[in-house]
Amino acid sequence: MTIRFGHVIDGEERDSTNASQFESVDPWTQQIWAEVALGGADEAAQAVAAARRAFDSGPWPRMGRDERGALLHRLADLIEENADELALADSRDMGKPIADALGKDVPRSAQNFRFFADHARLSPSEAYPMDSGHHAYTRFEPAGVVAAIAPWNFPLMLETWKIAPALAWGNTVVLKPAEDTPASATLLARLALQAGLPAGVLNVVHGYGPDSAGQALTLDSRVDRITFTGESGTGRAITAAASANLTPVSLELGGKGANLVFADADLDAAVHWSIQAIFTNAGQVCLAGSRLYVERAVLEEFTTRFVRAAESLPLGAPSDPATRIGPLASEKHWRKVTGYLDVAEGRMLTGGRGKGWAVRPTVLADVPDNAPVQREEVFGPVVTITPFDTEDEAVRLANGTRYGLNAMLFTENLRRAHRVSAALRAGTVWTNCFFVRDLRAPFGGVGDSGWGREGGNFSREFFTEPKACVMDAR
Repeated sequence: MTIRFGHVIDGEERDSTNASQFESVDPWTQQIWAEVALGGADEAAQAVAAARRAFDSGPWPRMGRDERGALLHRLADLIEENADELALADSRDMGKPIADALGKDVPRSAQNFRFFADHARLSPSEAYPMDSGHHAYTRFEPAGVVAAIAPWNFPLMLETWKIAPALAWGNTVVLKPAEDTPASATLLARLALQAGLPAGVLNVVHGYGPDSAGQALTLDSRVDRITFTGESGTGRAITAAASANLTPVSLELGGKGANLVFADADLDAAVHWSIQAIFTNAGQVCLAGSRLYVERAVLEEFTTRFVRAAESLPLGAPSDPATRIGPLASEKHWRKVTGYLDVAEGRMLTGGRGKGWAVRPTVLADVPDNAPVQREEVFGPVVTITPFDTEDEAVRLANGTRYGLNAMLFTENLRRAHRVSAALRAGTVWTNCFFVRDLRAPFGGVGDSGWGREGGNFSREFFTEPKACVMDAR
C-alpha cells in the first residue's frame, strides 16, 4: 500500500496547485512506498505568505517564552509518542537502520525541541550600566520568516535542529526537506498542529532545489533567514541567491574529517570510535572520519583490529534491529560512491559492493594523497588509512583539505591533546570519542564546510535581531 504525504501550508495538508507528485523509493526493496506532493515556486510562495502572516499578525512571536516553550515541549512529547512512525518514515525513505532511527534520531529530535525551548526561556540578556547615567541593555527579538532547507542523511533530526531554535525564539518557518526523504517532515508538521502551534508557524513544502521550491525560497524577499545543511556546491548557490536580498544565511556543509591515532592511544577505544566515525549511517555523515592517520608504530596492530571490526558489522535490511549497515540512500548516490571505488588507487583491505544499493564497510590503504577518494567527500562507508611519523606531520596531513568541519584524535597524552586540538583547522575536535554533543556548544565548519555556527547562544544570534536599547536613567 502506497502512503501519501502532502505539503503542510497555513495549518492544512494539501496537494500541489497542479496536482503534481513524485515518488519515494525504499532503497532496500527498491520499491515505491510513498507518493508525495511535488511543489514548486507557487507552493513556496504560498508557504512564505502563510509564515509571513503568522509572524506579522499572529500570536506566535507575541507569546511569552513560557507559553511557546510549553507548546514545544508538547511537540517533543508527541515525537516520542509517535517514535515508531517517525523512525519508520526515515528508514524507508533513505535506508537508515531502524535501530538507529528509533534509538538515536527520534530521541535527539525530541531533545532538540526541549533544549531550545528551555534555552530561550532561561537565556539571559545583557545590561551595560554607563558612567554617564544612561543604561543600555539588549533585546533578542525574532528575526521573522525562516527558510530551512534540510538534508537527507538525518532527515528528522536535522530538520528539528533547524526548526527548534527558530521556533523557540518566536520565528515562523518554511521547511523544505530533501526530496529523497520527505515523509518525516510532513509527519512532524502534523504533530506540530496537534501540539497546538498556530497555523502558518510551521509550513512544509516538498520539491526539488534548482528551478523549484528550494530556489524559490532562497530568492523570496519576504524570507528573513535561510538555514541550510547539505553539499558545499549547493551552499554556494544558496549564498549567491540570498545575496540579492541581503538575507543572512547559516550553512553547514560537507566534510572530510581527519582521525588521528597516536601510538600512545588506547587502541580498544580508538578502534571502537573510529568504526563509529566512518560507518555510522553507512558513512552518510558530514562528520565522518573518512581519513584515518595512524602513527606508524601502531599501524599494523590498529589496522588489523580495525578491519576485523569493520567486517563484523551486520549489513542487511534496515527493518532488522540487528542491522548496522543499510543501503545507501538512493541509486544516484550508490552510483556516486561506487564510482569512487571503481577508480580507487591503493589496496582494498576489505569492503566493496554489497547487495543492491549497499556498499560494504570499505577500508583502503596506500592511497596517494592526491587521489579523489582521499581529497573529495565520498559520503559513504569508505575510509583510507595512512601512516604518519610525527605530531607535526599528522597535523599537516589533517589540515591538508579544503574542508574543516571536524576532526578526531586519540592519545593518552593530555598536553598533546590540547596542542593538536588547537592546531587542527576544524569547527569541532573530539579527543578519544566521536559525535558527543553539547547543544550549547557551537556547531559548524570552516572553509568548504560552512559559514556560521548554530547551537545555544550561536543559534540565538542567528535566529534573532539583537537590539540595543539605551535609556536615560538620571
